Amino acid sequence: MIPGEVAVKEVKEESGFDVKAVKLIAVLDKKCHPHLPSPYHVYKMFIQCEIIGGQPKEGIETTAVEFFAVSELPSLSIARNTESQIQLAFKHLHHTQEPVYFD
Repeated sequence: MIPGEVAVKEVKEESGFDVKAVKLIAVLDKKCHPHLPSPYHVYKMFIQCEIIGGQPKEGIETTAVEFFAVSELPSLSIARNTESQIQLAFKHLHHTQEPVYFD
């Protein structure tokens, strides 16, 4: 599978929404960000998607599906995503010509 296909599949499994992958936002080396230590070297790809259908529903890895304003983010699992990474995603949402960010 290519990254866009994986993003579409994961969003469906974890939220219930059908999406279309529209833009690569960033490719981040996990060790360059304030994540918890990991025994593996991991690159994270952030892909902006557009909701095209489906309904919110819990999945195997989710207990709730909600949307939040950038100023009202709940506590994050920094093993997965940091606040600075979420801020980067919002920057791309509001500035569509922003280039892909990479470490």
